[in-house]
Order: sequence, then C-alpha cells, then structure tokens
Amino acid sequence: MSVTLADLKVKLFTDGAEKAQIVEMAKQPHIAGFTTNPSLLRKAGVTDYEAYARDLVAAVPDRHISFEVFSDELAEIRAQAAVIATWGAHVHVKLPITNTKGESLLPMVRDLVQDGVKVNLTAVFSERQVEEGVAALAGGAPSIISVFAGRLADLGIDYLPAITKAVALSRATPNVEVIWASTREVWNVIEADRLGVHIITAPADVLKKLPALGSRTADELSLDAVKAFRTDALAAGLTLDVTGRAAAE
Repeated sequence: MSVTLADLKVKLFTDGAEKAQIVEMAKQPHIAGFTTNPSLLRKAGVTDYEAYARDLVAAVPDRHISFEVFSDELAEIRAQAAVIATWGAHVHVKLPITNTKGESLLPMVRDLVQDGVKVNLTAVFSERQVEEGVAALAGGAPSIISVFAGRLADLGIDYLPAITKAVALSRATPNVEVIWASTREVWNVIEADRLGVHIITAPADVLKKLPALGSRTADELSLDAVKAFRTDALAAGLTLDVTGRAAAE
C-alpha cells in the first residue's frame, strides 16, 4: 500500500541554515521544526551567530529550532549552551556527545537538562552512545537524541541497531525523543515513521518531495521513465544509421 504525506506520524524537521529557505518551509503546516549546525551556518555565510539566531527565532517563533555550540573547551561549551538557551522558548541547544579530544560531554548534558535546558544531543552513532546519551538526558527538560543514520549508511554500516535501541529506550524515557539525522532520501522518512522514530530532520530538497508520496504507481513510473528517455533522445538529436543492418545480419 502506498504511503501518503497524511499517513506519516513522524515529525518533519528541515535541516539547513538559510533564513529564506527556513521561512519558506515554515509556511508548510507539516514542517514541525528546524535543525542547524556549524557546517550549515558556514555554508549560509553566517558570521554573527547570535544576531542570526535571534533574527531566525523572531521569523519562526512557533517552531523548534536547534542551535549548536562550537567551542572545544568544556567550560566554554557550558557557557555557550547557557547563552543559546536564552534565544527562545522553542530553542534546543545542540551538544555533540564528545568534543574533538574525545572528552565526553555527557556529565555536562546531565547537568544542563536537570537545570531546565532543552538539549539536542548530536553526533550519536553507536548503540553504546545511544544508551549513555538517553541515560544522561533522562528525567530532565524535554530533549532529543540525534542518531546519524545516513552517515552510517554511507559507509555500509547498519544503522538499524542504533535507531531501534534509541526508539526503545526513549519510549521508556518520557522527556526524550529520537531524531533520525543525516537523511539521504525520501525512503528514509518512511523507514523512520515505520520504526516509530519521533522526528526526522532532512534537507529541504528531500522534504519537498513528500507531497508526491502515493501519487504514482510503479507501472506509471516505468512509463514516465520511458517517455523521458524518448524525449531526451529527440532533444539531443540522436541518430543511428540502421539501414540494411538487419538484412545483412
């Protein structure tokens, strides 16, 4: 049975940092929130982080937005988290599970959520990280654990163990939701929905395809492909001299 956009229970977040794109996507009622990260901010040309973030929150005041810390020093990470938490009622502070030295941020995460800071625990890949991350978030402010399924898949690593463990543990931890992160294709959205993931964050170009879910059958897609090949062959002016070939053979 075909799935339609209306069938999906998973919440849809847009992953990106371009303000114009975020405002455009916020006009769609099925988009529940937004996630950003330093790589996306760099791509968007952001230099004044706080001014950018406050402007974005003002433009989209009623949706979840995640903003990430960027320091590598534990004390400064904590200070940045405190600042980011003041940017809006729907803001979640993104904290990676470790810094670049491999030092765990989980003790800090535990303190922050107990102090009422909404955390998006990010860069989570393994089952062990899922277990430890959910435990650190448990019992605090409403928070999220982001499992990078797409990046695992890019290296041929099965992401299902980490995703399914995160979903199972979060179901027993009322303040924690799971994000399917680093989404690569529309099918990931359907996978996330079927697995009971709370949220999937995806680039806008993936999410813009969702209204077409269920609109074509496999046979119709086949015919569409054949027609496209024929149209492109004609447009390219392709020719092939087959005169006398069949008789010669």
